[in-house]
Amino acid sequence: MTSTAPETSTALDTTTAHELVESRFRRLAEADRPEVWIGLRPQQDVTEEVAAALAEREAGEYRPLAGTLFAVKNNIDVAGLSTTAACPAFGYTPERDAPVVSRLRAAGAVVLGSTNLDQFATGLVGTRSPHGAVRHAEDPTRISGGSSSGSAVAVALGLVDFALGTDTAGSGRVPAALHGLYGVKPTKGLVPTTGIVPACRSQDVVTTMARDLHLARLAFDLMTGPDDGDPGSRQAAPMRPAGLDRVVGYVHPVQLGELAPGWAEAYDQAIASFEQRGFRTVPVDVEPFLAAASLLYDGAFVAERYTAVGEFVEAHPDDVDPVVAGIITAAASIPAHRVFADLEFVAGCTRTARTVFREIDALVLPTTTFHPTLAEVAADPVRTNSRLGRFTNFVNLLDLSALAVPAGRVDGLPFGIQLIGDVFEDARLVDAAREGGFGGC
Repeated sequence: MTSTAPETSTALDTTTAHELVESRFRRLAEADRPEVWIGLRPQQDVTEEVAAALAEREAGEYRPLAGTLFAVKNNIDVAGLSTTAACPAFGYTPERDAPVVSRLRAAGAVVLGSTNLDQFATGLVGTRSPHGAVRHAEDPTRISGGSSSGSAVAVALGLVDFALGTDTAGSGRVPAALHGLYGVKPTKGLVPTTGIVPACRSQDVVTTMARDLHLARLAFDLMTGPDDGDPGSRQAAPMRPAGLDRVVGYVHPVQLGELAPGWAEAYDQAIASFEQRGFRTVPVDVEPFLAAASLLYDGAFVAERYTAVGEFVEAHPDDVDPVVAGIITAAASIPAHRVFADLEFVAGCTRTARTVFREIDALVLPTTTFHPTLAEVAADPVRTNSRLGRFTNFVNLLDLSALAVPAGRVDGLPFGIQLIGDVFEDARLVDAAREGGFGGC
């Protein structure tokens, strides 16, 4: 896996900043993917900020991301760019950056623009947007994955070095997997969600995507820390000592369910990679996790999406994608007693998860189940979306950490696995990926 860092390692003056930014805007024009973006910043502004960050680093200031460009999903505030969550009628122009953006900018990274998404971050397909379906970077007949669709494609096409997405049910991990990217899905609360249009506020996290694991993890590290605007933000409190036990869990073929042709074999090869590097592999019964996963859309938790934007959706029916509107408005009729019943069920599943993760460094699963075409999604949007989230929906509900990593190619397109860990085990997952042979170069 090739890092994006070398391109900027010698960019120490304005001339080099100009060349760097010029090359990215030229690549933007050549890619001809307007559906990736909702807002792009002026080239001159980007050039000036890159030059300033590089000069500050040269002067001895701490700017570890100087010379890098990043994209921001358009439900995250960037000062001066309209935040719409892919619904123009909902849009507003923030006066200040979300803390995650301001922290990255303070580290020297420069925003190139804001990216398209499944409207109101509702979906795993990347097609539910008035700005157009975001097509896959390599095969434009297929979906990019969502909801952080534009962010993934911007990285995959080499337009930016890394990108921010959000992940409630897999919205960062699925598009990362479909593009052969690393996707850091942190423990809830480690990265504040202040300045972000919520999907399900109690379950939302900000994710990073990059072609390089070190860069994805560095960006995550720089964003962490509580913020007064997010009452759910918190400090990490690891539950066990650092260092690997060199044990990973895997799922029995019966529980894998239906996968795309060749994906079960690719998953087996990934498990074998851990074994070849000295890890012990143990089977894990994932049925309690899958049962919890079904509640994110089919249970009471979807009511939180109505809390976030339900009144707006009902007041602007002509401005909202019909699939998104159907999901959100239906949640208004969920009775309160259902919420408490589902919370009790999830608490039991979380207790089970704590027991499982005390014995393993990570549970290794396929990130998603198949890579559908745009036509397949159009023909059956809800069921297709549900299939994509089989192995991602439960992670935030059970307060777990996750890391999506590339795991080869099947039929010419990327295949990805995810490493799932206990609460606050984010660093352990990175170590397991590297020692298991999935850390890149």
